[in-house]
Amino acid sequence: MRVLVIGSGGREHALVLALAGDLAVDEVHAAPGNPGMAGPARLHEVNPLDGDEVADLAVRLRADLVVIGPEAPLVAGVADVVRAAGVACFGPGAEAARLEGSKAFAKEVMAAAGVPTAMAHVCAAPPAVEAALDAFGPPYVVKDDGLAGGKGVVVTDDREEALAHAHACLAGTAAGPGAGAGVARRTVLVEEYLDGPEVSLFAVTDGETVVPLVPAQDFKRLGDGDTGPNTGGMGAFAPLPEAPDDLVADVTTRVLEPTVAEMARRGTPFAGLLYAGLALSTRGLRVVEFNVRFGDPETQVVLPLLESSLGTLLHAAATGRLAAVPPLRWRDGAAVTVVVAAAGYPAAARAGDPVGGLDEAAACEGVQVVHAGTAQGTAHGGLVTAGGRVLAVTAVGADVPAARDRAYRGVACVRIDGSQHRSDIAASR
Repeated sequence: MRVLVIGSGGREHALVLALAGDLAVDEVHAAPGNPGMAGPARLHEVNPLDGDEVADLAVRLRADLVVIGPEAPLVAGVADVVRAAGVACFGPGAEAARLEGSKAFAKEVMAAAGVPTAMAHVCAAPPAVEAALDAFGPPYVVKDDGLAGGKGVVVTDDREEALAHAHACLAGTAAGPGAGAGVARRTVLVEEYLDGPEVSLFAVTDGETVVPLVPAQDFKRLGDGDTGPNTGGMGAFAPLPEAPDDLVADVTTRVLEPTVAEMARRGTPFAGLLYAGLALSTRGLRVVEFNVRFGDPETQVVLPLLESSLGTLLHAAATGRLAAVPPLRWRDGAAVTVVVAAAGYPAAARAGDPVGGLDEAAACEGVQVVHAGTAQGTAHGGLVTAGGRVLAVTAVGADVPAARDRAYRGVACVRIDGSQHRSDIAASR
């Protein structure tokens, strides 16, 4: 099988590594990719948001499967263009990708499917936001309705901070020029606060059959002890030793299968990766959000534990044959990933700092170094920082503590001036 992975971040590097180690995959290509992918994959220049460019590349390469990593190309309909060119593509079409492209649409689908989620008000103007904040009270939860690159959510006890974020979302400045992408007009969601631990569960689906993967937990806040601003994710671990034994079955029955069935009923079947962000609240299981692609950094801990062929699984989902895939096999043990971020992240990440120590980190037992925000420097030809989250150092071990110890040994090898990482990822697990 010849596979083309679209994207340039940590999630895509993790996919490339898993596919490169898959005996069912003969060639791995990535576009545009990043320096870390240059070993296990052949890199190609492409605009990932341009469906015609992606489809043309897939046809030229005679790809058997295209895997679209990031959410923005999915919301833009790139998967539709690739499929129209006659190439199997893992990832939902534009209509189905609205589950992530519009949080208001996701709430509508969940209501129709009877999926438990947080109560929310969809607001298009500041007065409505103020009324919703007062109705729910603190802690306040304010979300940009559209795509926001992981920067669209604020959870705070400060009403003024919540209002300021809502105003920024409505003005389109909360997360830069792309904030709000995927929605027809700018709106913001004000939600009730959900207490309890959060869990991420990925499921692969062809629009009918749903195959859940192992649950993971990520760490959104920048600082130790869940302090500081929200980020795209500073680390993760899997599986979850303290999760209820029936968690995966319960989420599949109550959340994933009803959502997939509702999307099919609407005439916009969802085929690809459905990511359920969940809260195990005191009032029971609740969906925090849906994403329509592999999550980052959870992908970095889920895929190293998968023993079955990833290429076979994704190809079956892309071609409507998921029901014929045997039950997934998982390796014993656990995986932990720790994100190393650039100076200034998340407010204003500094680019151009030299990145060192990666060979030493990768030489640590059980460690993989996944590139998320790196580039080739022009001055001396070495690697430099080129994004907020620069690397994810992932390790596998016999259990969570063993994997955690290995991951932090790898992190200790990394040299980036002013870099940031949490020291408590998967602590006391």
